[in-house]
Amino acid sequence: MISVAVAPLVAVIIAQAPIAEATPAHEPSPQEQATAAIEEEVGPTPAEILQLEQERNERLTVPVRIKGTADASDTFKGPFRFMVDTGSQATAITYRVNETLGLAPFGDAMLVAMASTRAVPVVRIDALTFGDQTTRDLVSPILNSRNVGADGILGLDSLQDLRVLLDFKDETIAVEDASDRRNHRRGFEIVVRARPELGQLLITDARVEGIKTTIIIDTGAQGSIGNLALKNRLRSKRAEETITTDVNGASIVGRMSVVRSLDIEGMGLRNVPLTFADSPVFEALGLSEKPVIALGMQHLRLFDRVAIDFSRRQVLFDVPRDVARAMRRLRSRGTRLPL
Repeated sequence: MISVAVAPLVAVIIAQAPIAEATPAHEPSPQEQATAAIEEEVGPTPAEILQLEQERNERLTVPVRIKGTADASDTFKGPFRFMVDTGSQATAITYRVNETLGLAPFGDAMLVAMASTRAVPVVRIDALTFGDQTTRDLVSPILNSRNVGADGILGLDSLQDLRVLLDFKDETIAVEDASDRRNHRRGFEIVVRARPELGQLLITDARVEGIKTTIIIDTGAQGSIGNLALKNRLRSKRAEETITTDVNGASIVGRMSVVRSLDIEGMGLRNVPLTFADSPVFEALGLSEKPVIALGMQHLRLFDRVAIDFSRRQVLFDVPRDVARAMRRLRSRGTRLPL
């Protein structure tokens, strides 16, 4: 997630760097044990694993073309692969992309990321296109590619009035015009009304172990992070220290523990691993005093599809078919479905 400010401008980016580490050494997870067993039998294949991960990341980005203010022609350069980040207020580019664009610095901005607040250079972008959408007159921070994992970030300043559709079955992402879509709710079992706040869509009636909690849908983060206001209201739990790196390249130490329940509009998630940290992002959004979770891809992947509809101020969840059938049966009895 990002917040940036050029003099009066401030942007918030909750996105995390591509890799997060946990310390100290811990018991291998079931996934790690399974991976180790496979490697012991057939030998490791790091090149194939890396290629699959790279292909997966590329499928969850969108091709973007950019026309900078320094370009007197109407030529758009690209395409560049941009990560769609519903937790970032600002669209951002990387230094590598700016080598191609040749945009002169427009000043500095104060960028608030998950672990840090830093001054970064910004540039003016005349126009940015993706699909059949065009966004104009952007002021965008410049970030290091290694901290982003893509050529840039498509933030909330480019997503207003649009619909972001994450399809985890096909491992794809789409950004669509939401204004004229018919049957926009078809196939989604859970439709949640969200409240707009600083460009974000906030789900305000979720509950964590019965505690009312605000949810930010953060497609730019791999893991989910809760603030200390939520942690302090939960029962004391055993926790493992984790280290997360943000888009500034800075690290924040958090405490990861398992919460018994997370309920969103009739869908109950059980035994949810969650990291708690004192992130400057929550303060920048004015959410440091109330329980909040930035829900990242780790938990969004539990659903078949997730749509963030900025036009209708809705977040829609599509669950697996067998879960959907069970939900309909339990709803008829007035019962919530735990996962």
